[in-house]
Amino acid sequence: MFTDLAHTALRTHDLERCLAFYTQLGLVESFRLNHADGSLMLVYLHIGGDRFLEIFPGGSSDLTPSAPEGNFMHLCLRSSDLHTDVQRLEAAGIAIDSGPSVGLDGNLQAWIRDPDGNALELMQLNEDSPQRRVARGEAAFNV
Repeated sequence: MFTDLAHTALRTHDLERCLAFYTQLGLVESFRLNHADGSLMLVYLHIGGDRFLEIFPGGSSDLTPSAPEGNFMHLCLRSSDLHTDVQRLEAAGIAIDSGPSVGLDGNLQAWIRDPDGNALELMQLNEDSPQRRVARGEAAFNV
């Protein structure tokens, strides 16, 4: 049985720029894994609990207009105070693409992009949201 998101993996063409971006979001580098030859395989960033973001070097900087995200849809990071987080990010020079606004599931959300163009949803869960209902063991409802 799945109980939580363990990690999401992304590739980057500029590792240092990418790590600096996620550090501004409050994620902390936890450890790195190397190939047998000693070259970097990936960097683990801690989100919270046992949830991580894996960053792999070697990503492409060429994004096509028809599919700028490739097969990646988005990564969602949960916030306890989205308005404050958005203000902090704006003060750090990070562009907010949209929000904060209430999504179809009743949660407050804002959208940004990382340096490689990956979409990030920032979400503050509403206590009545389907996510919270499921977490409490209640029946979810269709939205």
